[in-house]
Amino acid sequence: MIERAYDVAQELSRAGEGPDGSEFHLGDCQEIARSLKEKYAGKVSLIYLDPPFQTGKKFEVRVRVGENEWKTGKGSLALEGYSDDLPRNEYLEMMKNVLTSAKALLKSDGLIFVHIDYRIHPYIRILMDEIFGESNFINEIIWSYHTGGCAKKHFPRKHDVILLYSKTKNYDLHLEDIAEPNPDGRVNHMKKHVDADGRVYRSIRSGGRTYTYYDDDPVIPGDVWDNMSHLQQKDPQRTGYDTQKPLRLLERIVKCASRPGDIVMDLFAGSGTTLEAAANNGRRFIGADLNPLSMQTSHRRLNNAHCLYKFAPFQGEPEVSARAERGVAFTRVELQKFMIEPGMSQRKFDGLDGVDAWAVGYLKNGLFHSFEREVRTHAKPRLTGKIEVPVYEGELMMRITDVFGRYFFYHISVDEIV
Repeated sequence: MIERAYDVAQELSRAGEGPDGSEFHLGDCQEIARSLKEKYAGKVSLIYLDPPFQTGKKFEVRVRVGENEWKTGKGSLALEGYSDDLPRNEYLEMMKNVLTSAKALLKSDGLIFVHIDYRIHPYIRILMDEIFGESNFINEIIWSYHTGGCAKKHFPRKHDVILLYSKTKNYDLHLEDIAEPNPDGRVNHMKKHVDADGRVYRSIRSGGRTYTYYDDDPVIPGDVWDNMSHLQQKDPQRTGYDTQKPLRLLERIVKCASRPGDIVMDLFAGSGTTLEAAANNGRRFIGADLNPLSMQTSHRRLNNAHCLYKFAPFQGEPEVSARAERGVAFTRVELQKFMIEPGMSQRKFDGLDGVDAWAVGYLKNGLFHSFEREVRTHAKPRLTGKIEVPVYEGELMMRITDVFGRYFFYHISVDEIV
């Protein structure tokens, strides 16, 4: 027997890897940034922001439904992602509020990267000079991605701008951690040599000293990043977000501007790439977004990370049935039915197709502790509908995430002992 729990607004993913202390907040970025200052002021090492670009467009998220679509990778359910249509003055006021909070959240040696394009670049540069100070400007990075359409009345626009600022002059940027092999070796006019180990190097004498450079020495990237492109439509990384950035881009930023155990923050989390890059590299993370699909997508990508999810309870009354059996030291829960209520979509959802993920755990002091979960992925597109959890203190509870990104929680009564 199950009973809907309407007041649960927090979930802690317990079964995971990496450091504790990561969070995801669902809500308005300005309000969340302000609220985070109470706990995190002066504690964040890296903030990456990828705000809307003032395109005037409405963006969709393509959601995969059921086993077959997760196998093929094609999402048939088009849901609203975000509307990038704020008037310019409202947009700049929003960004000013976010950037002001971001400065307060950064450590004294912290760094902020703001990812924008030609539409809004001049305005954001002025704002950041005003808030962080012109003297704390470090770089204007050009991400040149070599993809995009042709144009007849302007040169094809094939780059974004990433502004890098520090909070103070004593910032922690360690570029040696993102040095990469030079695939073409060193092409220059210095004299070429081969050492006793067969390594090719170049040398030049200047000011009475000899300088030696090996062809295979790692090279630190310049301020034009042209060796990573936009994600192609069929890229396995694709989550359904049109504006999703490649993981490699964010891992480069995370590695050079934070250290293991540090806090990385993204207040426009979107598809969750920043958070995954942080988790993959042993950093704590704090993400925020207004759209439930962002929390849903990030939760899937962060399935093996410790994370506290905070949100307002969701509306809706899907039809659900489940049962639980208790063994000696475990409880087995079977999800038997999940039917999305009429009016949510014109399409029909067969079986458990309306379920994107579900979890079983225990409710303690208003917080749902997720112990075990099933999440649809390309590698595991099918949900078995069966989860076992150890017997533990607290009230047995089940969480279901539907394809619309809504989180529903249910108290579960154990029917029988096996």
